[in-house]
Amino acid sequence: MSHEAALPLTDADIARYRDDGAICIRGAFAPDWIERLRAAIDADMQAPGPMVRINTPQGNPGLFFVDFQLWQRHDACRAFVFESPAADIAGRLMGASEVVYYHDHLLVKEPGTVERTPWHHDQPYYPIDGRQIVSLWLPLDAVARDVCVEYVRGSHRWGRWFAPKFFRQGGVNLQVQDPRFEDVPDIDAERSQHAFLSWDIEPGDVIAFHALTLHGAPGNRSSSRRRRAWATRWCGEDARYASRVGQISPPLDGHGLQPGDKLACDLFPRVRPISG
Repeated sequence: MSHEAALPLTDADIARYRDDGAICIRGAFAPDWIERLRAAIDADMQAPGPMVRINTPQGNPGLFFVDFQLWQRHDACRAFVFESPAADIAGRLMGASEVVYYHDHLLVKEPGTVERTPWHHDQPYYPIDGRQIVSLWLPLDAVARDVCVEYVRGSHRWGRWFAPKFFRQGGVNLQVQDPRFEDVPDIDAERSQHAFLSWDIEPGDVIAFHALTLHGAPGNRSSSRRRRAWATRWCGEDARYASRVGQISPPLDGHGLQPGDKLACDLFPRVRPISG
């Protein structure tokens, strides 16, 4: 079933996404989706998956909790993938006639968390080439601009790929090799050279951003408000499985794909078929 007729997207939104690399879509998801996903996320935190990471060192305040692939373990998350407007939003933004679900990524920063998410963009972490890759960053709590993810406007159009890093303390380099990779610039030191995008957002709003858009996030300075966010990753028909030398993140395997293959498979399901 397609939800495209009810999508909260205009042609201007799509043009802005393609120019800026990130947009905030207001009121994209009904309250029922938010309530169901909140319950699933809190259940996941009680019984995490095999790729769970705690990015807050012992003794530090708060908690930076990360997990992946909730769609494989929680009915509400799986329903969101296949039944919510998310796939149609992703397809329209990418200009894609086919939408494949790549993976999901839970990021929770509890009140008082000091660990920030360093500047990075996502595609170098993935064994995927192509331009049709979009993330939908869905907050499950109200997020003030000062704790929201921040995006470098237009950075997806720089034609540059930055070497990935672990988000653990110390920023240890991932052992991924690619001749395109260069070090991430010191964005904080050169803020005057860039334009940034960030928003005050409410549950039901969603941020859509391109896989090559540079972004980072502060800790959660609030003393009382949680920052639960669930990011889903979507690909179009130009995405191809790519060879990478070294580690990828998340380390998804068992798909059987070879370099150059289209992504659709049991692990990366086709959610919206090719039109016609």
